[in-house]
Amino acid sequence: MTKPGKTCAIVLAGGSGSRMQARTKKQFMEVDGVPLLWYSLQVFQSCLVVDEVILVTSEEDIDHCRLDIVAHYGFSKVKQVVEGGKERYHSVFAGLSAVTPDTSYVLIHDSARPFVTEEIIRRSLEDVQQYGASIVAMPVKDTIKLCDEEQMVTQTPDRAHTWLMQTPQVFSYSLVKKAYEKLMESEKALIQKGIHITDDAMVVETFFPAQKIHLVEGSYENFKVTTPEDLLFAQVYGKRRQ
Repeated sequence: MTKPGKTCAIVLAGGSGSRMQARTKKQFMEVDGVPLLWYSLQVFQSCLVVDEVILVTSEEDIDHCRLDIVAHYGFSKVKQVVEGGKERYHSVFAGLSAVTPDTSYVLIHDSARPFVTEEIIRRSLEDVQQYGASIVAMPVKDTIKLCDEEQMVTQTPDRAHTWLMQTPQVFSYSLVKKAYEKLMESEKALIQKGIHITDDAMVVETFFPAQKIHLVEGSYENFKVTTPEDLLFAQVYGKRRQ
């Protein structure tokens, strides 16, 4: 692929991992001898089309990330470790605020998806150069039902047009930065309306509805580690990666 302009990956590692039912936060749990976070940082470190990485974590974990992960494993592309916020979108905004203005494209990735590949990253960056917004996703295999507050089925969407979102989600830096600035300005109003922001594409959809967002097919291996069962699968995939 043609090398895009300067590209920065924002890696989010601030989750509490409450559903993991463990004392150690999931991003720091060992998978085949290294922290789960290692896998995401390693793939961006190795990927030639990514220039820099901003790591976002909780205030209490900043020193641990800097010393025991970034420095210990030699992740030289990690230029800053910054404090996240209460909600995911607060953490993304903190990461975007740390990106240098000469950056062309930003990849936003959840460290809870440790097995993203260089191929997915490259295809996403090829795509974003054409569309300005590119998000990794997988076609839904199961039938999806919509329901009301009482769990009564209201609708069955066409499975052919239904995808499961993954990360990274990739945008031109100027676009996603402006979208998040608008989100911060409108946060209270959105909360009052009951609108919950669940991913980065939704931020762009909300404030720049005319912007096309293109889907790039990801991989079922790019799953999110959320539960103890997911961690068992991660142990298997981790042995393949190292």
